[in-house]
Amino acid sequence: MAPTGKTKKKRGSDRETKKNGGEKKVKEEAIRTIETFHVVPRLIVFDLDYTLWPFYCECRPKGEPCLYPEAKGILCALKEKGIDTAIASRSATPDFANAFLEKLGIKSLFVTKEIGHSSTNKRDHFQIIHSSTGIPFNSMLFFDDDIKNTQSDRFLIWE
Repeated sequence: MAPTGKTKKKRGSDRETKKNGGEKKVKEEAIRTIETFHVVPRLIVFDLDYTLWPFYCECRPKGEPCLYPEAKGILCALKEKGIDTAIASRSATPDFANAFLEKLGIKSLFVTKEIGHSSTNKRDHFQIIHSSTGIPFNSMLFFDDDIKNTQSDRFLIWE
């Protein structure tokens, strides 16, 4: 017997329930982890490509965007614990990146977003983030898949 529309809808909603349940578990675990620290950063800054999602924006213009499985739960946990988040990302297609953030329902989780063309650099992003938030550099934590972007001696702005 062929599945009915109701069965398909149920399967879809089951997948959605599992996804949301997974996000909830990740969020709860992240909150427990955050609570083990006496000092936490005031702002956590994320790159986008291969840090929050598993692709380059310019390579996925027509496909549906997706996050790494744990990303949304962690972002929600940070928000709940009062830790601000921001984006510092270079992209050949910043308009795609912003559209993906909107489609994924996470745009509002970031206090500021510095998404510039590939010719911009992280140092400029961080100067703008610092200026717009007033948060000192030593109260920020940065995640990026590219090791060159995470070496503090490349920034020369941490003092």
